[in-house]
Amino acid sequence: MSLRIVGYEALRDFIPLYPVYGLLFTDHGLSAAQISTLFIIWSTTAFVLEVPSGALADVFSRRKLLVLGALVSGLGYASWIAVPSYAGFALGFVLWGISSALVSGTFEAFVYDELAARSAVERYAGLIGRAKSAALVMNLAATALASPLYELGGYPLLGAVSVGSCLAQAAVALSLPEAPRVATADETEEVEAEAGSSPIGRYAAMLRSGLTEVATTRVVRRAVGLVALLGGFLAFDEYFPLLARDIGASTTLVPLLIAGTVAAQAIGGALAGPAYRMRGWLLAVGLAGSAGVLAWGALSGTAEGFVPIAVGYGVLQLVIIVAEARLQDSISGPARATVTSVSGLFAEVFAVLVYAGFALGSLWLTLPALVAGLTIPLFLTALITPASLPPPAPPAPPEQPSAELASQGEKGGE
Repeated sequence: MSLRIVGYEALRDFIPLYPVYGLLFTDHGLSAAQISTLFIIWSTTAFVLEVPSGALADVFSRRKLLVLGALVSGLGYASWIAVPSYAGFALGFVLWGISSALVSGTFEAFVYDELAARSAVERYAGLIGRAKSAALVMNLAATALASPLYELGGYPLLGAVSVGSCLAQAAVALSLPEAPRVATADETEEVEAEAGSSPIGRYAAMLRSGLTEVATTRVVRRAVGLVALLGGFLAFDEYFPLLARDIGASTTLVPLLIAGTVAAQAIGGALAGPAYRMRGWLLAVGLAGSAGVLAWGALSGTAEGFVPIAVGYGVLQLVIIVAEARLQDSISGPARATVTSVSGLFAEVFAVLVYAGFALGSLWLTLPALVAGLTIPLFLTALITPASLPPPAPPAPPEQPSAELASQGEKGGE
């Protein structure tokens, strides 16, 4: 089961279009402001659908939603190549936003409940960290392949490989097991009593249950806010290709510069498991340091500046995964995907603000200055991290060694 979860997430990022789609847009006449409006369309779509899709994942098959998400994203990438215009690019971002909403919250809740069924939830941070690291390694591979693929077949070949990866991801999702959802008996009975026999009633009850848990449980509310802020800062990387071109990098060199940031993220994700029990103030120091080196790299004006950018992004990735894992530990109700999606929704809100800020700021400021300016709210987030981060889950009881149970679950799941 673990290998398939890692494989699903890995294929999600094997998209050779990623490091160059900003260049695809500019090569077809779009300005930096127009590209930012595309990012706003993307995030707004995900924003509108984020929580409704999370509630859907709490009443419908999460495995089927993961399959659908992969197929919809493939259609989005295909539209960029088939209709290389502002309208075609906008359609692709709408489809990508739908896919993001379907998978966001759904994937994390799916993995957590699969581990809970095997009495191995303490493995969540490590498994998610490995899955996201594998995705970043595949992203790195796709980034490295982008240059030769572009030389061989241009943007159409990059698009074809990207769509093929989405189809493979859908096939892996079809092979995943699906365990019962995890929640306390009282909470489950309460939702079922409120929902009755109607699917719409059950959907509405799950939606209310998830929103109520976020609104009334302080530890969950703070964790949701922290994860949302941290997730919003991933808007940084949408501007890395444009930043690379700003310093004079060629189209074939840009993917190589981006590869360093992806590799650092993969390392950060792989270290999230060991860092899961790290004290909040240590993680906050790491975040503050990442803000400093990101600003330094952005303002350097040289290709070497992507080295500190990579370091900062790797630390950010580690803290994000630890925060996401502790959010999952803090959720006690039956609407796990809904609660997770609330954090995704606010992450999209923050991302839209970032994109809008870049679009407006580009009228007066240079791109390096804009990227450096984004590190200010990242530093401020570091200040609230110790108070917002939930404590780690207690270790498994000695009489039920988690490794043995996880091993038994793996045999059963395979």
